[in-house]
Amino acid sequence: MGTQKPQPRLNIDLVSDALLGRWKQERLEGREIAADPRFHTPQGTPMSEHRERVFEQLSGLVEKGAIQRAFPVALGGGHNHGGNIAAFHELVYADPSLQIKSGVQWGLFGGAILHLGTSYHHEKYLPDVISLKMPGAFAMTEIGHGSDVDKVATTATYDEATEEFVIHTPHRSAWKEFLGNAALHGQAAVVFAQLITKNVNHGVHAFYVPIRTPEGELLPGVGSEDDGVKGGLNGIDNGRLHFTNVRIPRTNLLNRYGDVAADGTYSSPIESPGRRFFTMIGTLVQGRVSLDGSAVNAMKAALAIAIPYGFERRQFSGPNGEETKLMDYGLHRRRLIPRLAETYAMAFASEQLLTLFDTVFSGKGDTPETREDLETLAAALKPLSTWAALDTLQEAREATGGAGFIAKNRLTGWRADLDIYATFEGDNNILLQLVGKRLLKDYAAQFKNADAATLAKAAVGQVGERMRRVGLRQVGQSIADLGQVSRSVDSLKDDQHALLADRVETMVAEVAQALNGVRKESPTVQNAEFNRQQVRLIEAARAHAELLQWEAFTEALDQITDPDTKQVLTWVRDLFGLGLIEKHLDWYLITGRLSGKRAQAVTAYVDRLIDRVTDHSLDLIAAFGLDNTLLRADIASGIESERQEETRAYIAEQKAAGTWPVHEKELRKRSGK
Repeated sequence: MGTQKPQPRLNIDLVSDALLGRWKQERLEGREIAADPRFHTPQGTPMSEHRERVFEQLSGLVEKGAIQRAFPVALGGGHNHGGNIAAFHELVYADPSLQIKSGVQWGLFGGAILHLGTSYHHEKYLPDVISLKMPGAFAMTEIGHGSDVDKVATTATYDEATEEFVIHTPHRSAWKEFLGNAALHGQAAVVFAQLITKNVNHGVHAFYVPIRTPEGELLPGVGSEDDGVKGGLNGIDNGRLHFTNVRIPRTNLLNRYGDVAADGTYSSPIESPGRRFFTMIGTLVQGRVSLDGSAVNAMKAALAIAIPYGFERRQFSGPNGEETKLMDYGLHRRRLIPRLAETYAMAFASEQLLTLFDTVFSGKGDTPETREDLETLAAALKPLSTWAALDTLQEAREATGGAGFIAKNRLTGWRADLDIYATFEGDNNILLQLVGKRLLKDYAAQFKNADAATLAKAAVGQVGERMRRVGLRQVGQSIADLGQVSRSVDSLKDDQHALLADRVETMVAEVAQALNGVRKESPTVQNAEFNRQQVRLIEAARAHAELLQWEAFTEALDQITDPDTKQVLTWVRDLFGLGLIEKHLDWYLITGRLSGKRAQAVTAYVDRLIDRVTDHSLDLIAAFGLDNTLLRADIASGIESERQEETRAYIAEQKAAGTWPVHEKELRKRSGK
């Protein structure tokens, strides 16, 4: 009788290092702060107390030197942009309100001064911003325009006689809204407004505008309203700001990309107004990078609570009479294990995004091309990770039953706090549309110098290829598989990348051809066609982001040298990839990419992978490195296991003593009734 092949063992330390990535030290420093009770807020703290506690906690971050990393060395910083965001990601374990309020102060308010201002503004404002002597708001969003920053209605009109800008919000639709630090704590704001000089609008620029005295009194012409209780993040004083002819010195214009001379003459190093606008907005991409990694960390936390709990919690009697562990149920595994694979894929993709961000902002690879790549990658990954975080937190909550609904177990709190991640720093669907437009641009670039005959041939070729796939490819798959699931599975494992990439390429090509068909029509017709294609374009962008995540996971796998660890992580990667194919099986069947038999094999193998990965899931969770000082959830402390052991010990003791009552069902079984 042959011996059974030994199960591979995951090297937890090796995987943990891979997840911590390039900025391991900064992440661990961030976790040390997140574990410190000083930076925690008890669940259920009233909003007013929560706000004041979080503001005090910001001072604690300053004392610990936790926020200076990205600022210039000359100002006491470390010029460490990637490490700064990596450490920021970990604050989600402390309190998302603290995390986001620190992001408002040093990432948005301070970051705008750093990236849009010049040395004059750095020296004048940043020391007080860094020390928290000057708390500030980031006044970009308007209630009437949301993500459409280019159309904000607030104006900054230059007055040559006084050498001042006049900041004005002409109507309520132009009020700045949803601003952290606006309701209470902010003493200044970076205000985005249309720059008007000599009766010419030069587009949106950023201005440093004082709004309150140190005692908290609003300055003349500045109005503020409190947003009050929100669906989450109630430790942040979100509010509105509006300005009635507020005058500021000419030098308060953050003039890295556009300046106004004393006589009102406008100048810019970027001649194109459109490119100038997108360059300015692009410097603020760090918000999306920050949210992406924070969302992934929230997914880790949710699964680090729910999966171990599933191995401890028992429900309903099994064949042996003992209650069954939740993780022994196939449905429970289906609920959680694919999301574990998704979390790993998103974690590795997030590390790649952070690396590209650091390359650009450190100056090591700051070119127009890399900036465009960074903006596109951030716009692709942030939507998927923030949506996935909400999905994972909700599934973890349900998978832990009533215990997950108790606030002290944190799942409901994280779910509420992260809800807004799907729409701030760019609505997720709008961001994916930006990605889709980039894909269309890249697709068109392939045919930039092609003549009409070449284009026609390409179109015909694509139609022919599509017809071939619908017919012959399905037949070929059926013949190759010959009814054997193992052959289908082997082919699917090898074809993951091709199948995922093919879906992206085909969807983009179809949208591009539809839009190309009306390019000579009127703008009205073109716009109508774009609206008809919008849903398909956004779905193509989402498919593109999923492909990027699969590729990031695969590249991370290539760095793993331990064979056992590589085998387990390959199963996890395959579960993610084949899970995507299963999710979109309708597309693969309709377009003829997969035969019916091979489509059935997808689900069969996904189920097999779920079982394999479940066997290693506790080790995969352990590699996250999240102990209960970070999770701070009772059900993550092992308390359920203790309860179950206590129950079993009690029953065993009663049976041994002969005092355990016989159940009526047992009596009936004995009597044969």
